[in-house]
Amino acid sequence: MQAVRFHVQSEPPRVWARTPQGEFELPALWLRERCQDPDHVDPDTAQRLFDPHRLPDDLELTAADEDGEGHLQLAFSDGYEGRYDPRGLAPDFDPADGLPAAVAWDADLAVDSVRVDWATLGDPTALRHAVGIFLAYGFIVLHNVPTDSERILEVARTFGHPRETNFGRYFEVYSRPHSNDLAYRPVGLGAHTDNPYREPVPGIQLLHCLVNETTGGESTLVDSLAVAETLEREDPEGLELLATTPVRFRFVDDHEELIERRPIVQRDATGRMTGVHYSPRLDYLPVMDADKTRRFQRARRRLGELFADPRFEQRFGLAAGELMMFDNSRVLHGRTAYDPREGYRHLQGCYIDLDGPRSLYRTCRGR
Repeated sequence: MQAVRFHVQSEPPRVWARTPQGEFELPALWLRERCQDPDHVDPDTAQRLFDPHRLPDDLELTAADEDGEGHLQLAFSDGYEGRYDPRGLAPDFDPADGLPAAVAWDADLAVDSVRVDWATLGDPTALRHAVGIFLAYGFIVLHNVPTDSERILEVARTFGHPRETNFGRYFEVYSRPHSNDLAYRPVGLGAHTDNPYREPVPGIQLLHCLVNETTGGESTLVDSLAVAETLEREDPEGLELLATTPVRFRFVDDHEELIERRPIVQRDATGRMTGVHYSPRLDYLPVMDADKTRRFQRARRRLGELFADPRFEQRFGLAAGELMMFDNSRVLHGRTAYDPREGYRHLQGCYIDLDGPRSLYRTCRGR
């Protein structure tokens, strides 16, 4: 969290926030909404007992002071007077909301730096450290995970809540002909996002290796944040086009037809890039004029070239008892082809939402 300090001016009454970016006067309405006393905020749930939407928009501060304990004493034109702990105001100035900053990575990242022993995660400090690695790098690799069936659900519940889809609570990844997805064939898979045709897109994927008797089938991971930095330097207009042009994604089998439109480049509500929706097996060029179609295609093609560039790719084999967990939009995953005649290869996979590890990271501190 970035440093922020609050300064009170008594005459005329004003409150200022000082951050590394500069000084900012806090509006009276903003402060009034954040009153902290138990008559207005339930102490057990931290939920409001009043409706701030009904406050007058012309609200003003009528008094402002500091007590000897560093708290703010504020009074407002609607008659409310309250005592404020500045620590309760500081989180609003943290754009990361208490989470580790994302660290973009490429092929030079040492995979051992994101490897975690599953057996240690009963300790809250070790668990928070593991979640911090995941949030910073977008993935972790767990080892010493027992290979009994459905163990993946225990791992998923450690970090969040399993999300059931048309593939089930979890899905079995092994070679079988005439399956409804290429993931269940021995073919190579390029870097992609799972289920971009779904709303919402699964936030996190877990893949647990139960058996691997083949020499192929290596897992590949690419950080879309690092790739996007390169594309932005090369073609900023192309990156913007990918971030603002909705693309149609579609999945169909005998029982489902799922369709969703969304841009390839994903941004959050603040405009910050957080990942991509990328799957050349499932997307379709949008209807645009010829010139825009060509510009869009150039940017899309270059994005795909960068995703396949060995400079950005982590490649490793998952052995029995290893599980990788990755942010499904930020970190694209793939697989090299393998020959099922060499031996059996069996993984189990499932999804959880992104809010699980984010919440866990914050609450582990209190445990």
